[in-house]
Amino acid sequence: MKICKVVGNVWATRKQACLNNHTLLLVAPYDTETGKTKGETVMAVDVVGAGKGNIVLVNDEGNSARGMLEQPVAGIRTVVCGIVDESLLDGKHRKFH
Repeated sequence: MKICKVVGNVWATRKQACLNNHTLLLVAPYDTETGKTKGETVMAVDVVGAGKGNIVLVNDEGNSARGMLEQPVAGIRTVVCGIVDESLLDGKHRKFH
């Protein structure tokens, strides 16, 4: 899993049926020390109700992602599976709400 920041939304009027009723988000890896995004932005299926600006847990592995959605043959690789409230790293506590 990765910690990412939601940086945008994606809308698709035509998509696989398994994606119906799910929000598509753009997420970028997030550095909890600097508070900045870094790396490549990717699209993820949201299963927790996250929104732009949220710091989230992202599963970027196809089998696990499809398992979370109970869609074993869907073309899904990346899923937002949690919203991060806070972190603790090297004694530094950081809240995200």
